Amino acid sequence: MKAPNPIAFTIFGIDVMWYGILIALGFILAIYISYRRASKFDIKPDNILDFAIILLPVSVIGARLYYVAFRWEYYQGDFQSIINIRNGGLAIHGGILFGLIAGLLVCKFRKINVLNLADLIFPSVALAQSIGRWGNFFNSEAHGGPTDLPIAVIIEGQRYHPTFLYESVFCFFLFWILLWLSGRRKFKGQIALLYGMLYSLERYFVEGLRTDSLMLGDIRIAQLVSILSIFGCAIAYFILNRNSKEINK
Repeated sequence: MKAPNPIAFTIFGIDVMWYGILIALGFILAIYISYRRASKFDIKPDNILDFAIILLPVSVIGARLYYVAFRWEYYQGDFQSIINIRNGGLAIHGGILFGLIAGLLVCKFRKINVLNLADLIFPSVALAQSIGRWGNFFNSEAHGGPTDLPIAVIIEGQRYHPTFLYESVFCFFLFWILLWLSGRRKFKGQIALLYGMLYSLERYFVEGLRTDSLMLGDIRIAQLVSILSIFGCAIAYFILNRNSKEINK
């Protein structure tokens, strides 16, 4: 499949990029689904809308700051490039980190159970990622190394692993799996922690194929974060599961 034109349309001389459209679409759909499911988690739907107003800018800023921090040698002294996100340059781990901080603050002031909110939100986060990853396709970025696979993405005549596609498909199925498990939740925080473990496992392997990884020396940052997330979520899962069994005795 050939990489398409990254520009969706132009209005008043301003190019509107597919990247931004797809990220916005994923976010809107995620909030809509969370809004419709909120009552099942003892959360008022209006609180989801309030959370969304805070979450969108905070997550985008966090994703950008995270990306820029590990590419500082490129962005240093160029403020205009730092704030220009129309051509990509958002790191999902930064968005999740800042989103979690925003979620904790919202839960504190609105007196919402943070684990309930996390279990509600994260299936939709997976769906938003599935949609948003196609923005990388339109920007001809976040691809892997050379491959002869039939599904290879073709950029400037060269065939590459479509790592955006691998992650998009995985996150799509992850959304449905987490949605199904939500109706069988055994303890608060279970769904969010399963997301953390499963997505991190996938990201670790897919990141190994990419050619544009953020690096810390010879270490791929996303792989390091993924390993830490897997172990951290697994420990939290064990503790919360054990505590819930003791309470239900």
